[in-house]
Amino acid sequence: QVQLVESGGGSVRTGGSLRLSCAVSDLTSSSYCMAWFRQAPGQEREGVAAIYTGGGNTVDYPSARGRFTISQDGAKNTLYLQMNSLKPDDTAIYYCAAGREYQGCSYNFEAADFPVWGLGTQVTVSS
Repeated sequence: QVQLVESGGGSVRTGGSLRLSCAVSDLTSSSYCMAWFRQAPGQEREGVAAIYTGGGNTVDYPSARGRFTISQDGAKNTLYLQMNSLKPDDTAIYYCAAGREYQGCSYNFEAADFPVWGLGTQVTVSS
């Protein structure tokens, strides 16, 4: 069973940057769709960006485009989300998620596509 542990959240001012990390353990292969989601208070969980570990292909949602970058370090079994130009609307709990082995990332990926989740890390952006 894949296990995920997020870190790197915190509090920043508008325009600041954070890099989230997701330590991945117990992988049985090198081919998963890995993704970042976020959930703000009172709102549904929404996708941010995804990457297929088997080839490096990425997908991102409009909220991330131009500001956030998803990447992976295969040697360290770590997933990253570099977040720049943060805004108060980015305030949420950010979750790392793993999809099913050998299934690529859909262009409109959603939470139901991911059976394994981390516990999340809080990101707070103040004005």
